[in-house]
Amino acid sequence: MLLNEENQNRVSRAIAAVEKDTDAELVTVLARQADNYRYIPMMWAALLSLLVPLILAFTPIWLAPLEVLLAQWTTLVVLALVFRWPPLMMRLVPASVKQRRAADLARRVFLDQGLHHTKGGTGVLIFVCEAEHYVEILADQGIARHVPNERWQSIVDTFTAHVKARDTLNGFLECVASCGDELITHVPATEQKNELPNHLIVL
Repeated sequence: MLLNEENQNRVSRAIAAVEKDTDAELVTVLARQADNYRYIPMMWAALLSLLVPLILAFTPIWLAPLEVLLAQWTTLVVLALVFRWPPLMMRLVPASVKQRRAADLARRVFLDQGLHHTKGGTGVLIFVCEAEHYVEILADQGIARHVPNERWQSIVDTFTAHVKARDTLNGFLECVASCGDELITHVPATEQKNELPNHLIVL
């Protein structure tokens, strides 16, 4: 669930504590959902409504062509409304589509927040989409050359488990701490700076 102000402040304090000992700039972003997926309910409703004439052909009910058309339209409208119920809609969205939408949003956020403009290329984005159960860590070139992707993936996998368990706060706190361990080891602080905001950005 999206975090309240108190929990957001806990994440901010965790980031500030890490950044005291590293030149890296951590930015955390929490999005409720990467896309509204409005076309998904209509797509499924349209596909299923096309089956109405076939279903009627195997029943003893005889309908005139206009009545069959009306039955199709009714099915389309009813299913489109039912499929808009968020929990059901998210189940209808293909996993590949959810992942692609969330990944695209993560990259847009990386650029919008200016993580690619930090001194020495030390920006690190911790990005979460709750509805998609999607977590990604994006590191600029100054960090990527020191920390292998495999290490980030291990941290992401742990965080994703927290998100699926609706424990986003502890997921963030553990992720920030784990990222801090890597960053303090590989990119220790050489100066005091704070180029990017420490507060959790909620979309």
